[in-house]
Amino acid sequence: MILDAFQLFTGITPAAGIGNTDNTDSPTTGSQASTNVLDYGGPAIPVLANLQGARDMGIGDDPALKVLCVVTVAFTGGTSMSVAFQGAPDNGSGAAGTFTTWWISPVYTEAQLVVGARLMDIDFPRPPQGIAIPRFVRLLWATVGTHSTGKVEAGIVLDRVDQMYQGTSNAVLGAYPAGITVSN
Repeated sequence: MILDAFQLFTGITPAAGIGNTDNTDSPTTGSQASTNVLDYGGPAIPVLANLQGARDMGIGDDPALKVLCVVTVAFTGGTSMSVAFQGAPDNGSGAAGTFTTWWISPVYTEAQLVVGARLMDIDFPRPPQGIAIPRFVRLLWATVGTHSTGKVEAGIVLDRVDQMYQGTSNAVLGAYPAGITVSN
């Protein structure tokens, strides 16, 4: 898996340079947008007549672009959190218009928000019926309670390590349930 700074929803913007080491967001309370909004219709990419993004995000392709959203520092002090994937058209002036929600994760309790927990294992979603083709996409953290610690790293990737979860924590990956022996 390759993380591209220009495809990260979280952390310091790519303009911070190659020395940037903090690629995380720390949602604390209420609804907070991801630090970075991805612009898929920037100056180097041609735009459609109505200033919408013309970039093909490979929806339905195999392999498809995927969303990776993982807890890097366990959350404490709050109650729960969910994550929403949102898109927005250009407002006509080169900035984001109104964001609409395309997909919402389950609500994760504080006990589930441990290091390694995966919050949004989805392919890049298709815009819902009747929603304009987006130029901008972001994540929205919806928290209940006030988190005193906790960090999330999220972005768009081509490959993501996807295996079945083992046990009750979604932070432990495993291919076989306990007790299975594979002979060589």
